Amino acid sequence: MPPADASTDADTSPADPGEAAPPNDPDCQDTLDLRLSEEMIALIVEQDGSRPVDGTDNARRGAPVFTGTTQHDLLDNVGEWGPVTTPSGVFQLVPARVGRDLKLISRWMNDPAVAAFWELAGPETVTADHLRPQLDGDGRSVPCLGVLDGRPMSYWEIYRADLDPLARHYPARPHDTGIHLLIGGVANRGRGLGTALLKAVADLVLDHRPPCARVIAEPDLRNTPSVSAFLSAGFRFSAEVDLPDKRAALMVRDRALRTVL
Repeated sequence: MPPADASTDADTSPADPGEAAPPNDPDCQDTLDLRLSEEMIALIVEQDGSRPVDGTDNARRGAPVFTGTTQHDLLDNVGEWGPVTTPSGVFQLVPARVGRDLKLISRWMNDPAVAAFWELAGPETVTADHLRPQLDGDGRSVPCLGVLDGRPMSYWEIYRADLDPLARHYPARPHDTGIHLLIGGVANRGRGLGTALLKAVADLVLDHRPPCARVIAEPDLRNTPSVSAFLSAGFRFSAEVDLPDKRAALMVRDRALRTVL
């Protein structure tokens, strides 16, 4: 399971984001232990197919062209989603590359505010060991740089929550899509940028993944600024969940409530 989210909008401080849902709420019931066989994963990949990410759509729009790696269609080619205009500027998810992005991402991981939750501080090999299984895997998780007005300023993981070990800890539904985020620079924290980008990325997921009815996040319950940013971005607090490495706030953005929250 990927590590917890880092602070999105401010310095971290422990707090309780609210009461958990009642035990009979279906969103806080435990699921059966989900173990997907290799045959099942292969079948999903075969049904979805795959196509290369080449940035040609961006070229037609006149936007900067970023070339990502080939990914299976488990996440509908994140690298082809293109730029979007946000209140903070033009934003784009760019699939990460170890050779190009490792130094930058590793520097962010060594920021104490980030390391407190991601636990990936150390030499660049630590970050590389976190990135490579995603990049060399079956496409269920895509690590990305968040590029705002042409500048990389955040790190994201877009992942299939229903195919992740997380699905053993909440009532997962097919095509649930998860988000992890860290804001890289201190200057970009504490001014609402995390909220704006979370909303933009959740909208990208819902726009480009029609089968996905929910966007999921599970920030560390102690990370009050992160939980607050998700709430401000239209996510609802569903439950507290005990994960192997943390107690998390299960945050859900429902397609059906997209225009309400």
